Amino acid sequence: MAKLISISVVSHGQAGLVNNLLQDIELYCQGISIEVIFTLNIEEQLLFTADNFSFPIKIIKNDNPLGFGANHNQAFRNASGQFYCVLNPDICFNINPFSILIDELNDKGIGVVAPLVLSPDNLVEDSARQFPTPFKILCKALRQCKGSDYIINEYPIYPDWVGGMFMLLPRKIFAQLTGFDERYFLYYEDVDLCARLRLLGYEIVLCPQAKVFHYAQRNSHANFKYFAWHVRSMMRFFVSAVYWRVQIRKWLFRFKKK
Repeated sequence: MAKLISISVVSHGQAGLVNNLLQDIELYCQGISIEVIFTLNIEEQLLFTADNFSFPIKIIKNDNPLGFGANHNQAFRNASGQFYCVLNPDICFNINPFSILIDELNDKGIGVVAPLVLSPDNLVEDSARQFPTPFKILCKALRQCKGSDYIINEYPIYPDWVGGMFMLLPRKIFAQLTGFDERYFLYYEDVDLCARLRLLGYEIVLCPQAKVFHYAQRNSHANFKYFAWHVRSMMRFFVSAVYWRVQIRKWLFRFKKK
């Protein structure tokens, strides 16, 4: 039987975090038809079995590590839900965010929704942003551009893109996009996906009424390999046709408003 929501979670030696996340789903998401596709990107010892939870869990074990997009695209091919959720292992929540988010997706013009992401200290994380530009990246690197790109209150906002730690899409739309662009091994997959949604005419929505907590790892800040992946993905995006098409679209929109 098809499920309402298929949740894709990928672990990179994070079985403890995944166990906590699954317990949150069990506790707060009763009454919603859910399946979890859990991918082990590297070999590790699990702290749970599928029988520990009331919802079905499909476990995929990779022979070799895959990138962010490849892992979630692989999980999508094993998913049966009407909606597809990409969810980081380091997310936790104390409410059911899915009911609120699915209500937003009743609008056929919306391609992806995301919750408000908070730090463990209850501070709003910068998970809804305008599309990056080389100037903006330089500005942030020099610590001249601070603060959020959007004002967060109780109402939905329509950012250029939302972070890939929690994204919920209708199955048909994810399939229409053919999923994530796997050429981005790590980082910027979420930016690229939202840009392609924009080019197809879909809106991106962040819904502040749905709140989750993010225990971020920030690997690119401390590990040169992750930092190099980040820079490489950023450069790939800036030279891509998707980036230039979405920038031209924004310029034309501003010109028409004048």
